Amino acid sequence: MTIAAVGRLRSRPEATLVDDYLERFGRTGRALGLGPARVAEIDDRKGDGMASEAALLSTAIPKGAWVVALDERGRVMSSPDFAETLERQAGTGVRDSAFLIGGADGLDPSLRERADHLLSFGCMVWPHRLVRVMLAEQLYRAASILAGSPYHRE
Repeated sequence: MTIAAVGRLRSRPEATLVDDYLERFGRTGRALGLGPARVAEIDDRKGDGMASEAALLSTAIPKGAWVVALDERGRVMSSPDFAETLERQAGTGVRDSAFLIGGADGLDPSLRERADHLLSFGCMVWPHRLVRVMLAEQLYRAASILAGSPYHRE
């Protein structure tokens, strides 16, 4: 799995959380045919806006991947529904998945149209740094649900 996100976390507290959850996801998800996950950070140094970010994000999407765009207009799912979606997708034989997180202005419409699935973490707008943490945690939670781990009930 690839999490392609605009911006760099560097050594921020959010980076520590993302690393921790993705490490847990890798350990739990591997036996389930999920993961490991990696983060591809996209830095639009020219600051040319969403279209430029979209071009850079597109380069991080593995060929033939199932593409999920995180977008406030996407589908709101419960954690068990998200886990079921990942499990179903893993069973399709498509090897790679890519989760796209835009910058401060969101994702370019071309990426939303290209996506196989639009996912929302609710009707509130979240900072893209926190969305990365939330996605990493939900990936780990999904793997825990599928593995029957008590983490989901904590």
